Amino acid sequence: MVIKSLNPATGKKLKEFKEFNNEKINNEIDKSLNAFYKFKEKTFSEKSKLLRKTADVLRKNKKEYSNLMTLEMGKPILQSEAEIEKCAWVCEFYADNGENFLKKEFVKTDADNSFVQFVPLGIILGIMPWNFPFWQVFRWAAPSLMAGNVCILKHSSNVPQCALAIEYIFNEAGFLDGTFKSFLVSSNKIEDIINNKRIAAISLTGSTKAGCNTAINAGKNIKKTVLELGGSDPFIVLNDADIKKATTKAIDARMINNGQSCIAAKRFIIVKDVFDEFKKSFVKKVEKLRLGNPTDKNVDIGPLARLDILEELDSQVKNSVNMGAEISTGGKRIEGPGFFYLPTVISNVKKGMPVYDEETFGPVAALITVADEKEAIKIANDTCYGLGASIWTKNIKKGENLAKYLNSGNVFVNEMVKSDPRLPFGGVKKSGLGRELSHYGIKEFVNIQTVYIKKI
Repeated sequence: MVIKSLNPATGKKLKEFKEFNNEKINNEIDKSLNAFYKFKEKTFSEKSKLLRKTADVLRKNKKEYSNLMTLEMGKPILQSEAEIEKCAWVCEFYADNGENFLKKEFVKTDADNSFVQFVPLGIILGIMPWNFPFWQVFRWAAPSLMAGNVCILKHSSNVPQCALAIEYIFNEAGFLDGTFKSFLVSSNKIEDIINNKRIAAISLTGSTKAGCNTAINAGKNIKKTVLELGGSDPFIVLNDADIKKATTKAIDARMINNGQSCIAAKRFIIVKDVFDEFKKSFVKKVEKLRLGNPTDKNVDIGPLARLDILEELDSQVKNSVNMGAEISTGGKRIEGPGFFYLPTVISNVKKGMPVYDEETFGPVAALITVADEKEAIKIANDTCYGLGASIWTKNIKKGENLAKYLNSGNVFVNEMVKSDPRLPFGGVKKSGLGRELSHYGIKEFVNIQTVYIKKI
């Protein structure tokens, strides 16, 4: 079987790669395990230097890697450049803080000495998505490596060139051969890799379905998982919100990465007193967005990453309209080459419609009217997901108080939801389990080991 790299702006094939066979998979896992035995002995200072060098390689070749992202999955070029910078940042963050995060914690007991130490697990399998093809990998790999683990990446099959580029970056930075390896394999190989006794743990970012399957297979093998899954994030606009600021930020919150983000705002829940004002301003801003070739720095929205994603989004919108939703702007595919969909605002959205109940992965914003903040919270929580949420209000204390009533892993007040290496990131309900980033993230893939010592 071959793995194909396509240009979503044209639909044309860029390259194709031969999939790893079982023999190669096993040989590479052996190589990773041998690398782990050596790598875990490195000091924090040595690992820190390697991560700093990784950041240097990323920045030195930012143009090359950002162009590759844009070419292979359609991300607007300025967003690709920002993604490379963010990857360098997370490497430097763990280079700066990893040793402190994992220092021994001494606990006074009846022992002569007792402490908790953090010991690397071994090979961590990362199953990563295409939508942020560098960032999703680095936010998992940087803390895993700083903790002394080694990494095997199973990247999404539509970004094989990005997967190979990331492996090259770690090798170029001076990591031991086998410390980071990209496996070019299709999804039907994942179960066997998880079952392999040499794999210690799994981190997956992807769909809820993929997370469920991974958790089942990992559970059968009693292996630790961290799952960052889908989302249908609410963007709550209260009657005292600054509408100008809210609508400006709403554009980025929904349309970032061509609308293909788990933490993108997808359901805009607006108190009726300000609904018309918000809708008018938001629609006007959406209609000014420039759609086209993502390599053009003046373009705001590029193509969706794959044809099947485009078809699913188009079906969700059409079915919602058939159920009574109203298109305020956009609402259709662009005919011709590439996988383009017009930036869309859809209103009169009700429970039972696909754009209310399901995750929409593309530039489609669903507007929902509510009577007051109490109903806003109820609607926000009326989803199987719980990744992120944002609240817009001039009353900061109110926003802070309402946060605890939202069933979300991340709540932002007067800002769009975004990930930050300094803060833990993850979801609840069907948006996943475990946390990435901050000191919580680096402790997900270590043995939190108690040591108790008595003198004889």
